[in-house]
Amino acid sequence: MIDSRLRRLHDQPKGAVTLINEGCKVSGLITGSGDFLINGEIDGDCDLTGTVTLAKSGVWIGTIKADNIIISGHVEGDIIATGRVEITETAKIAGTVSARAIAVAEGAIVEGVMRTAGQTDPTEFVEKREEDDD
Repeated sequence: MIDSRLRRLHDQPKGAVTLINEGCKVSGLITGSGDFLINGEIDGDCDLTGTVTLAKSGVWIGTIKADNIIISGHVEGDIIATGRVEITETAKIAGTVSARAIAVAEGAIVEGVMRTAGQTDPTEFVEKREEDDD
């Protein structure tokens, strides 16, 4: 049996996802629930229930607030999660990261402060997947 608390957020099964694709720019406050995949650009803040994934091509200028957050792109602003934050090797963050648990991959750039409110012992993960070239 797989312990779901040890699985990475990216690997967990999901339902329908709200997609903001490359070439699309959204400005203003985003609210709602569900999972969100951002490949484009956001200039504003969000207060979401669900998981927000900022893809490698994604850019977010503003505050990201959600249950769980996965960052692979560029963020200029604060990241606030009630659950977990995963920062991949391609992420570039300028701002404060706050969550119950934070995982940072080797190669990520974080210019700011990281605060955890949950477990006191660090948890590490090693990326075992190869990047697809398609």
